[in-house]
Amino acid sequence: MAGLALADRRALEPPVAEGALTLARPGREVLEERIGYAFRDTDLIDEALTHVSVSLPGGKSYQRLEYLGDRVLGLVIAEMLFEAFPKAPEGDLSRRLADLVRKETCAEIARLWGLGDHLRLGEGERRSGARKRDAILGDACEAVLGAVFRDGGFEAAKRVIRTHWEARMHEPLSAPKDPKTKLQEFVQAKGLAVPRYQDVGRSGPDHAPVFEVAVLVDGYAPASARGPSKRVAERAAAETWLAREGVES
Repeated sequence: MAGLALADRRALEPPVAEGALTLARPGREVLEERIGYAFRDTDLIDEALTHVSVSLPGGKSYQRLEYLGDRVLGLVIAEMLFEAFPKAPEGDLSRRLADLVRKETCAEIARLWGLGDHLRLGEGERRSGARKRDAILGDACEAVLGAVFRDGGFEAAKRVIRTHWEARMHEPLSAPKDPKTKLQEFVQAKGLAVPRYQDVGRSGPDHAPVFEVAVLVDGYAPASARGPSKRVAERAAAETWLAREGVES
């Protein structure tokens, strides 16, 4: 692989041309240097950098590699945490895992790699500033990890993940997010409208009412919950929705 000095010089060269279906060799080598892995099958890195708004011949985009990379990342981070914190309870490990694999963290890594400059995007996505969007950068980061796994196997992917995530493992745990905030961030990252909360009913005596609220998200089944106030019921409904859809809280 090219040395760092060479990578620094090549970083000044223009990124992939808009509409190009393959990443030019100089740009690819700069990217490989930053990632810490040289691809044997360069079609894989091309696929990992291609948004669904463009797609390669045959309809390929980074979506399938993103799916794979997400699973590989989760497994490797879980093992790293298990080894690094031998006395930590499961709850702390789960919270650290959620912090390390969330889209925002993956987007930070993608920015360090300069992925935004190399993404192939449709005209509409380019105009909307997609190169800087956390959701797209995070997806592309996971797709690159999936490509490394396909090209070099589990140990290659593990080395890349350890290199770029290990220093972050010992950062202080972030406070758990309010379920409503977590749900809103999740749906907005998918480009959906903000969740809507709908009163379903009220029961119980005046001095001890029970409120039932449903949360509505476009494209998903509603989830409902009860509580002694509308605010508590809304939080519980959001928490129920997140748990049902397998979203880490």
